[in-house]
Amino acid sequence: MIRSFRWFTLLRHTLFIVMLAMGTLFLESCDKDDPEPVNEEEVITTVEVTLVPDGNGMPVTLKFFDADGEQGSIAPLITVSSSLKAGTTYSAAIELSNETVNPPLDITSEVADEADDHLFCFNVSGDIAISYEDEDQNGLPIGLLTTWQVGAAGDGQVTLSLRHQAGIKTGECPGGGDTDVEITFDVPIN
Repeated sequence: MIRSFRWFTLLRHTLFIVMLAMGTLFLESCDKDDPEPVNEEEVITTVEVTLVPDGNGMPVTLKFFDADGEQGSIAPLITVSSSLKAGTTYSAAIELSNETVNPPLDITSEVADEADDHLFCFNVSGDIAISYEDEDQNGLPIGLLTTWQVGAAGDGQVTLSLRHQAGIKTGECPGGGDTDVEITFDVPIN
């Protein structure tokens, strides 16, 4: 009887030591210094800029569509629905999506949710002035909503680029970071 008691006590101590070692190993694997996962770049196949004129008039749509995404072999399609009207102010909204998946993913809400890391930059030629109408929680511009003040008739061109500036956004274009998408629209002004 004493022999079985010693054997049971030895087994119990051994199990305790094994469990203690496994618990320590488990806790050690939960290192707080592990790097955070990298936020993958968004796949953007469609960019649509809708310009609504103040007062009366038809909206103008600038659209970029790349059916197979950046890595594919199909050339993107860039369209402008009509010319801008000289001397007119437009309210503009940008919508982004990924149509390589079904159903398509709304990238606009992703950019809005990560506004502190994103900035639209606009490089303009012609008589068009673009001002930001939205900002992130730090008071820096985003660019999903803008105002376009169109001046005299002529040829215009707007290059829109979405900058991903995780942790380094200053509100200055182009600033640091990476370009998620960049498109040049030829925009006639009549």
